[in-house]
Amino acid sequence: MTISKKKKDSTELLVEAVVLGLQERKGSNISVLDLRNIESSVCQFFVLCNGESTTHVSAVADSVEEMTIKTRNDKPFHIEGKQQALWVLLDYVDVVVHVFHKSIRQEYNLEELWADAPRKDIENLF
Repeated sequence: MTISKKKKDSTELLVEAVVLGLQERKGSNISVLDLRNIESSVCQFFVLCNGESTTHVSAVADSVEEMTIKTRNDKPFHIEGKQQALWVLLDYVDVVVHVFHKSIRQEYNLEELWADAPRKDIENLF
């Protein structure tokens, strides 16, 4: 008898590509919130991380875009906050990516607002 691993769906594969993009430019404190079983959620996953400066936030967001295009041929449906780069939101419809400046992430604390969602923290690579 063979035991097969659960096959990942396209949304889960997109989340993996997003995380790779965040790690590529050293986004820190990466968290994935699984919203699939939350009735009032607007998407399936939130992926959050923070950068140390507005330049870093912008570079991390750019890296996510590049990685999702390269690995999944997937572009964000909508992007918010690129000019100020304090909180850049990349909307992939089923996956919403939040790249925060460190102080802004603490202020909004989305993890607490969505505390009912299962959370997976990704270890910093640096």
